[in-house]
Amino acid sequence: MQQIKLRDEYIKLGQALKAAGLVDSGVEAKIVITDGKVKVNGKVEIQRGKKLYDKDVVEYRDNRILIVK
Repeated sequence: MQQIKLRDEYIKLGQALKAAGLVDSGVEAKIVITDGKVKVNGKVEIQRGKKLYDKDVVEYRDNRILIVK
């Protein structure tokens, strides 16, 4: 499981996908999120601006990202 370390209080979902290298651009992130292909903590999330905090888990395809402080 890949980890993304928070620099601020939170990171937005689209930014997290980009930071993890799972999408190449913000546009691609928006598409996969609004298409319902991304889960946050086991639930489908369609808000690109969803704020992720410490211990949130993002799933996209066969990849998992853990958000850590």
